[in-house]
Amino acid sequence: MDVCVLSERPVSHGDILLRAIPIGGLRMIDRGQADDKIIAVLKDDPAYGDWSDIYQCPPTLLERLRHYFLTYKEVPGESGGLVEIAEVYGRRAAHDVIDRSREDYAERFGLDGRWLDIGAVLEQAFQDVHRLPDTEGDPVAEQRDGGARDVVGEPP
Repeated sequence: MDVCVLSERPVSHGDILLRAIPIGGLRMIDRGQADDKIIAVLKDDPAYGDWSDIYQCPPTLLERLRHYFLTYKEVPGESGGLVEIAEVYGRRAAHDVIDRSREDYAERFGLDGRWLDIGAVLEQAFQDVHRLPDTEGDPVAEQRDGGARDVVGEPP
């Protein structure tokens, strides 16, 4: 599942966390597989922040979104037709898709039905990657690293 966030504010790169409000989505079929695209608005965005449902979008914007998602994977010289949009759906259905995705993720990765807290997952992943070797009880190592167990920066 992907999320396309509408905003008039500049975003310089990917891999960011932001507050977005789902307003709808596109039910896509990509090479025979479901591939929903959630459409959201940036919270408090001056241009889109008042929208609460995809049906508030002007038809021209919906057509631009449809065109983008139908063509962004095309490779020059190859025939298209591998992607189709089966349905455009509103806010309530978008929240259902998000809930089902969370449940699928929890089932697949063993979260026992708990909601996915992406901040906690990222923090744990960072700690796992940057964990120092266990030096507890080693007075020389504890003096050297001040008793720290995690470091910021490159892995050891």
